[in-house]
Amino acid sequence: MQIKGIFFDLGGTLFRYSSGMGGGGIRHVIRELGIRASPEDVGRGWREAARSAGEQFNGLAYFLHKDLFYETLTRFLRGFNAHPSAELLESFHQQQLQSLLEHMPLREECHEALAQLKAMGLYLSIVSNIDDDYLVPLVEKHGLDQHLDHWTSSQEAQSCKPDQAIYHFSLNKAGLHKDEVLFVGDSLQHDVAGAAAIGMRSARIVDKEVVTPLTHGLKVTAEPTYEIAALTDLLKIVDEVNTDMRG
Repeated sequence: MQIKGIFFDLGGTLFRYSSGMGGGGIRHVIRELGIRASPEDVGRGWREAARSAGEQFNGLAYFLHKDLFYETLTRFLRGFNAHPSAELLESFHQQQLQSLLEHMPLREECHEALAQLKAMGLYLSIVSNIDDDYLVPLVEKHGLDQHLDHWTSSQEAQSCKPDQAIYHFSLNKAGLHKDEVLFVGDSLQHDVAGAAAIGMRSARIVDKEVVTPLTHGLKVTAEPTYEIAALTDLLKIVDEVNTDMRG
């Protein structure tokens, strides 16, 4: 069938990951608790905490990412014989949110690609494993709402990729059939696996700079229909598929 809509993942897809996007909250906690540790020890401790927390949460069909980040921080602090108060957890969350808004950059070609895809008559949406208080400010700050027909968080859908429910929720919201939608993401374990499970085509954006977080313990179970190096590569894919279908 013709491609009538494209659903986009957020982090690693429309946005690039950067090293500074999550550091504000950790630095805030370390200052508040007076922890003395080298940057190497902090980095090593955070990576291990993120790995172990990710393995626990990634087995769930749905969770709030705020809770995942709280668990990661709690495990991180255990390594320094410290425990966060409820107030510190909330201030950590706010610092993390601010760091993300300030330091997660939009892909350079994002607006151009979305504008051209919209001009082709496509339905465009974000479908992201993220909480509402992260997703909505990012959409508004970067003016993505001018191109998008809707955006769906895992919090709204009560489902986290690769769980199938978030895909069905988004299709119902768009009024589209799975065969009419191309899912675009960077993660084989989340985006591609979930799309394949319901029979949806997918395009994986491959970027050597991208390190996909939150996939600890998940296996690769599917391969994408297409691979792209930039969002603008989607224009050719859509044109070729839809031309063939019309022919």
